[in-house]
Amino acid sequence: MTAHTLGRGWRLFAILVLGFASGLPLALTGQAMQAWLTIDGVDLATIGFFGLVGVPYTFKFLWAPLMDRFEPPLLGRRRGWLVITQFALAALLWWMSTLSPIGTPVLFAAAAVLIAFLSASQDVVVDAYRTDLLPEEERGLGASIHVFAYRLAMILSGGIALIWAGQWASWPRVYQTMSFIMLGCAVVSLLALPRVSAALKPLDSDPKRELVGFVAMLAGVVAGYFIARQTLILFGLDPDDANRWIQLLFILAEIAVALPLAAWAAKRAGFETLNRSLSSYFDQRGAAAFLALIILYKLGDAFAGSLTTPFLIKGMGFSQEEVGIANKVIGLWLTILGAFIGGLIMMRLALYRSLLLFGVLQLVSNFGFYLLAQLGKGAWGAVDVPAFDWVIVSLADPATLDWLLLTVIAGENISGGMGTVAFVALLMSLCNQRFTATHYAMLSAFAAVGRIYVSPLSGVLSQSIGWPAFFLFSIVVAVPGVVMVWWLREAIHRLGRPQPVTEVDD
Repeated sequence: MTAHTLGRGWRLFAILVLGFASGLPLALTGQAMQAWLTIDGVDLATIGFFGLVGVPYTFKFLWAPLMDRFEPPLLGRRRGWLVITQFALAALLWWMSTLSPIGTPVLFAAAAVLIAFLSASQDVVVDAYRTDLLPEEERGLGASIHVFAYRLAMILSGGIALIWAGQWASWPRVYQTMSFIMLGCAVVSLLALPRVSAALKPLDSDPKRELVGFVAMLAGVVAGYFIARQTLILFGLDPDDANRWIQLLFILAEIAVALPLAAWAAKRAGFETLNRSLSSYFDQRGAAAFLALIILYKLGDAFAGSLTTPFLIKGMGFSQEEVGIANKVIGLWLTILGAFIGGLIMMRLALYRSLLLFGVLQLVSNFGFYLLAQLGKGAWGAVDVPAFDWVIVSLADPATLDWLLLTVIAGENISGGMGTVAFVALLMSLCNQRFTATHYAMLSAFAAVGRIYVSPLSGVLSQSIGWPAFFLFSIVVAVPGVVMVWWLREAIHRLGRPQPVTEVDD
């Protein structure tokens, strides 16, 4: 074996480990956490509000420049931040396992938010490390390995976790197990990851000034939160009102005031890396319209998928094991299949046609959840599914699943995977090469807006109008994204035909 081959194998092993570590925490603050809340008897609207713990994924571009600018001692810029975030994630997952959603809801939510923050931070460094580590000829293979490892981790934390929870009758034990797995990833990062050469700074600016600008931006967020909250209180509204619509109004108002105030504070304080990178994006023709498209394109999918686990467990009466196998294990493999099919189609179709076709398929796939809500469990009979004995201890008998459930899950995940391919190609096409890291972090953060912020609205809506009407509403919400693709068709054509990629943070 040549030194070159050994070096390449070691680099790809590093990408495999980091892809797995990157994918593991996402479901633990998303679908797996929703299942824990559902089993513990938390009401549906509250579960929807818990979706906001993923807010850090929508703001990771704000602190991405700091992870470029500052270097932890001894370990280097990239590997140092990786080790810090992964050890901290392992500790927080263990802490979360000691908390109760019912007994200590505030601490439970705080732990989930901190896990999401560190997970989003880890994603920023993993993307940068992969770019710095791999030579150009290995990036395609490296991206494929990253996607495979990322999805494999999601199958574990989002699918197998539900099965374990059902078998062990203990969600805390599941989170303790995930903590040990993350700890193993951190040890590998510390001892085995190859070092990369120091990354170039995006701008020649004063690091202290950057840090002051970041602190000023956070102060703007806090000030906006209190201004919005106190204004609504002055108008006679109570943030502790039992009416979920009032609670939702407070959350949306706080976000609406905090964001522009944070941007103003960052600009005034001289957060130069962020200011320059944002300016370089918004100077592009049609920048605002493309941001609207990024938010809207996956919005229908976000509505339909935001409460899938509570819907299947509480609304349809499926067990945790059935949901884990169908929605998280089989479903995630079908997402990978959909991404592969989408990549093949994009070799023949331009970006615009791919976005339009896959957008329509995503819209139509939501109709399957409406049928499931209307017809109920067992409408199309049952099918035996292997019990995955190689990973599921003490699950001796095959699981029996609903044909309609499997059909709906297949349609939703395959079309979603296809849409992801074209969507990520769009994000890459919109990045300025000088600010690729910050631009991609910003655009992917906007892409996560639907997934994060529709959750509280979904909880309130589904509880108010029922599941069938809720899924019909998700179809209507998907229409503007398809319309935006058609409206921007000339601008999308001008972006060219980028190579399809199957990597995204969802």
